[in-house]
Amino acid sequence: MKKYILLLLLFAAGFGNAQNSEKIRSVKDFQKQMNRDFKDPETSPLPPKERKKFTALDFFSIDTAFTVVAEFVRTPYESPFEMPTTTDRKPVYVKYGELFFSLKGKEFKLNVYQNQDPKKGYEDYLFLPFTDLTNGETTYSGGRYLDMMLPKSSEVLLDFNKAYNPYCAYSGDYSCPLVPQENHLAVEIPAGVKAYQK
Repeated sequence: MKKYILLLLLFAAGFGNAQNSEKIRSVKDFQKQMNRDFKDPETSPLPPKERKKFTALDFFSIDTAFTVVAEFVRTPYESPFEMPTTTDRKPVYVKYGELFFSLKGKEFKLNVYQNQDPKKGYEDYLFLPFTDLTNGETTYSGGRYLDMMLPKSSEVLLDFNKAYNPYCAYSGDYSCPLVPQENHLAVEIPAGVKAYQK
């Protein structure tokens, strides 16, 4: 019986390590793609002079503790609203749902939004902006974003290691949605992209 339990424990440990390895590999792929996009003049938000000397973004060390499973709750009867941005632009969004999750032993909730006039190819994407206690210190003062597809179940994987800055963090030529107050997390999230240093 003891041998059987030991085998189960070893299997569980191996499975957990494999899962962590896959999460880390996914984040590394995300980082490589971001760096490629920032070097490419077709996709980079950087002004030409800064792009020419750009080598790589500054990321926090990957920490799988900031990869969490959230419970997704659809909120189908919300009214569309104009979301404030860094300019006079007022894109129309609607609250699509709520995400409930635990992090560092505390319970949190984030609202996720749907653009009512998405760009072609982004019809299945949702907008997940957030702020946390690192903003203005090690991360961009205006908060960061996470990409999210339309959920196919009540469970959603949130990987804060893939949190990135809005383009306004790199150039004043962009109009970026401001993070709604209800999406402030009263916890430090030292994961993802750090504040940009010119």
